[in-house]
Amino acid sequence: MSRHLIIPDPHAHPDYSNVRFSHLGNLVSDIKPDHVICIGDWADMPSLSSYDRGTKGFEGRRYRHDIAAAIEAQELFFSPIRKAKKKLPKFWMLEGNHEYRIKRAIDADATHLEGIISTTDLSYETFGWEYVPYEGATPGILQLDGIAYAHYFTTGVMGRPVGGLHPAYTLLNKEFMSCTQGHTHTTDYCVRTTAMKNYVHRLVAGCYIDYYQDYAGGANDMWWKGVVVKEDVQHGSYDPQWIGLNAIRTAYSET
Repeated sequence: MSRHLIIPDPHAHPDYSNVRFSHLGNLVSDIKPDHVICIGDWADMPSLSSYDRGTKGFEGRRYRHDIAAAIEAQELFFSPIRKAKKKLPKFWMLEGNHEYRIKRAIDADATHLEGIISTTDLSYETFGWEYVPYEGATPGILQLDGIAYAHYFTTGVMGRPVGGLHPAYTLLNKEFMSCTQGHTHTTDYCVRTTAMKNYVHRLVAGCYIDYYQDYAGGANDMWWKGVVVKEDVQHGSYDPQWIGLNAIRTAYSET
């Protein structure tokens, strides 16, 4: 059996502090998971946003600042882990829709951007992550200890992200194995027992953000902020533990 630590949607942003990543690195060092899985959107990449392009708030954004924020977040995260000199977990980085903005920008202007920008600019593999990219236009899937991980799973013929009020229940009716996703920034969970007496878990993991995202408005107040630890992972079953961002900050802000 193994221990998984899930980092959901941390959104390193050039306009906001990344100190929470240092706290998270100390948590990883303390609990010693076997696998650390970031399920996408480590980098926010606001300079490539299509939602508020052309507005006053968009002015001044720069690609290089986005990349620098993502790299700084990794430096802060890995520093306490490397210093501890303990056995390292396996690190997995799933490409989220915010990293995928880089590929979309290239597709939209290949003449000027092909070979100039790339997801490799984020240095994920340099820091030691095993990178799981998009498959075409949908998130790649990592299967680990009987659990399928993706930034989001799709539903319907148009391949839209699973969401709504009860996304975990939607996953229950769509996927036929234990699944974990991020993307919605909310948390939702359900578990069922199969006819063979196996547990099947569906988890939507929340986000790891400590700043207000203007585009979301009141939805910010609906988001659950923290990480999820899965204990005794085996054949898709596990015992989940939610650790809130404030609890992590309180425990490690003086470290």
